[in-house]
Amino acid sequence: MRPRSEEPGFRDFDLPGVAPSRQKRSRETTLALLRAGADMLRARSLAELSIEALCAEVGATVGAFYSRFESKEAYFNALMALATRDGEQRLGEIRRPSPGAGLDKLCQVIVSSIIAWMRNHEGVLRAALQHDDTRPDKWTPFKALAKATTMRATPLLLPAMGKGRKAAKTRTIAFGFQVVLGTLVNAILNDPGPLQLRSKEMEARLAGCLLLLLQAEMGHSTPR
Repeated sequence: MRPRSEEPGFRDFDLPGVAPSRQKRSRETTLALLRAGADMLRARSLAELSIEALCAEVGATVGAFYSRFESKEAYFNALMALATRDGEQRLGEIRRPSPGAGLDKLCQVIVSSIIAWMRNHEGVLRAALQHDDTRPDKWTPFKALAKATTMRATPLLLPAMGKGRKAAKTRTIAFGFQVVLGTLVNAILNDPGPLQLRSKEMEARLAGCLLLLLQAEMGHSTPR
């Protein structure tokens, strides 16, 4: 997987509710506002994120903000859209690390990619989760992305699980990702411990958990 920037690029600004701009300085201001908001949401809720504080952070005026974003809601939607696009791109880049890679290595690569994406957009994801009850439609893109992750990973994992019982193995893979994603969502939203999202051990534990679930399914005998 090639190295990537952690920040949205100018190509990403074709977003609903975001005024397009052809001037480099104006695009740079838009980028700065998006970058600053994503960073500020790591330490505060969306309700606590004031437009005035956001603008002060990047040296822009409130008028400059509203000339680019129709509303605070549109601004947050843009942050979510950028996070979703990044997730889709990462998903498309997941490849088998080598022709002979074992199931353990595959689990590690896939889980590490998911966690890297969540770490990169932690504040935006938390804000979306916190608003899921009142605005359930706003979490829908991430739900779809989670489903797409399972669909993308399944053809990578199935060959490493051996022949036979394809339907059962496919269902186990889906459940494995439900466990992985559920644990990560809980870590983002509640941080109950003992492991945090940014802990390297979280990656190893979740990859190991997924591996054990798949190996348990592999251990079931094929009905005659």
